[in-house]
Amino acid sequence: MIVTLQRTSSADVVGELVNLREEGGAAALGRVMTLVIISSGGDIEPALEAANQASREHPSRVVVIEPQEGDGEPRLDAEIRIGGDAGAAEVVILRPLGATRESMDTLITPLLLPDTPLVAWWPKDSPTDLAGDPLGRLAQRRISDVGEVSDPIGRLQALREHYAPGDTDLSWARTTLWRGLSAGVVEADPTTPITEVLVQGNTDRPSTHLLAAWFADRLQCAAQVEHDSDASVITGVELHRPTGVIRMRRPEGSGVVTIRTDSGPPRQVAMAKRPLQDSLMEDLRHLDPDEIYGRALVHGLSGVAVR
Repeated sequence: MIVTLQRTSSADVVGELVNLREEGGAAALGRVMTLVIISSGGDIEPALEAANQASREHPSRVVVIEPQEGDGEPRLDAEIRIGGDAGAAEVVILRPLGATRESMDTLITPLLLPDTPLVAWWPKDSPTDLAGDPLGRLAQRRISDVGEVSDPIGRLQALREHYAPGDTDLSWARTTLWRGLSAGVVEADPTTPITEVLVQGNTDRPSTHLLAAWFADRLQCAAQVEHDSDASVITGVELHRPTGVIRMRRPEGSGVVTIRTDSGPPRQVAMAKRPLQDSLMEDLRHLDPDEIYGRALVHGLSGVAVR
């Protein structure tokens, strides 16, 4: 069900939510968080679809702020989605116009679920200082996606300069499978040190740099990234040891990683590219500060070289 409200207020939206809940039997009980999605233009539906999918694991109230262009009379239009149009969430889309756009933190306050965490997500453009943003100050968890901005590596460096506990980026979640696979490979022979790591892939993607930064911080070794002209994501990792090189390769478009060593036959591991909702679900599972991401971003990233 979709209900549209014109020239409304946040208080009226809350009242309509209560009415819909009483009429349709939908309940806010069991909602574990409020997820606020801040739009910076463009199509918001992919982010909403990802949030709806994530709500099946994390039942939420999803509040979308979609500022409208123009300098007309200040007003607020809204849309409420429940039932089949909202997954396991209840979705409120706020469309402020004029001066109403300047008080977005005030707009969402009446819509926050009591005694539950607030997560702020910028699916496109995001502030460089997430914790300093008015909405970021309200949130326990702040999620950006610098892979969606025009200068992703420059923005990643800006996030590093302004990092605060509770910040994270979906580019980090996109490295999770590579980190898990690499940790397993290293643990198979934990006594032989890794002296150098090379991450191959698209060096315009933040995930490539973050994976190398994780290696640099965790292994305290030299880490480099190498551009793969055919790649849109990470396509390979090389772990250099005094005894030889471990090569892990997933060609562009493939869902299988091939692991090769200087001795023994190659082996293959299934590892498909993760969809947006999987990365979002991962970040919503852990609402405490991600210390490993913080160390990789703040300490490891500065030691990554581009080959």
